[in-house]
Amino acid sequence: MKRSDWVKFIGRSLSAVMIMFGSQSVLAVQPFNMTKGVTDISQRVFDLHMLILYICFGIGILVFSVMFYSILKHRKSKGHKPATFHESASLEFIWTVVPFVILIAITIPATKVLIEMEDTTKADMTIKVTGYQWMWHYEYIDHDVNFYSALKTSRDEIYNREEKNPNYLLEVDNELVLPTDRKVRFLFTANDVIHAWWVPELAIKKDAIPGFINESWTNITKPGVFRGQCAELCGRDHGFMPVVVRAVEPEEFDQWIAERKGKANKNFAALENAQHTLANSN
Repeated sequence: MKRSDWVKFIGRSLSAVMIMFGSQSVLAVQPFNMTKGVTDISQRVFDLHMLILYICFGIGILVFSVMFYSILKHRKSKGHKPATFHESASLEFIWTVVPFVILIAITIPATKVLIEMEDTTKADMTIKVTGYQWMWHYEYIDHDVNFYSALKTSRDEIYNREEKNPNYLLEVDNELVLPTDRKVRFLFTANDVIHAWWVPELAIKKDAIPGFINESWTNITKPGVFRGQCAELCGRDHGFMPVVVRAVEPEEFDQWIAERKGKANKNFAALENAQHTLANSN
């Protein structure tokens, strides 16, 4: 490699490490670390990830430091001869106990986070999510509201007949609207094949399996739009099955629910009138 190539390689490597450990760099093009998310659980998952990363980083430095020191200081050219011992009870005890202690230290906080992630009790509302090829169906069980959510990106963008927008393949016709500061329980299932509902900023990735119900929950702390995708290879249009969650203030959410119900009632009334008219004409 040329000197300039080495400089770029080292610079990008340092940039990735700095971003990974929470720093910023002018060399950074994009973040390489996990997203912190917008929920308490996503923040705890991020903190757990960073803790384990620090531990692995420290282990790596220690192991490679000892290895390189041994290679440099005990090489044949310096006159060192290989040791003749075959075993050491003390060393075997140390390299058995130390990893065990490290694993226990990691297991305790990880178990606490996993238990909390699975605790769907005391939810303020419940939403049933059903995967179809290739769209999502959302049912607000407590509010008698339901709708389908499908890809909104035009085929002209997909086939390069139009310029792609910033949310290419990550936009839908009907967003999943959720209130902030309320615990929302999700029920996941599917109608045809296995799907997976995944929104990184909510720290949710759950399989939607036909005939089964999986659970998860979220409590979003701030308004915003959060995007995800189906994370299970579910067929030909797997890549065209996005998830868009819009978090709004509770008052705005209640207003949105009322508008949805009113629209549904008008559509139902129009359908009844059409059926009545058709029956009378016959």
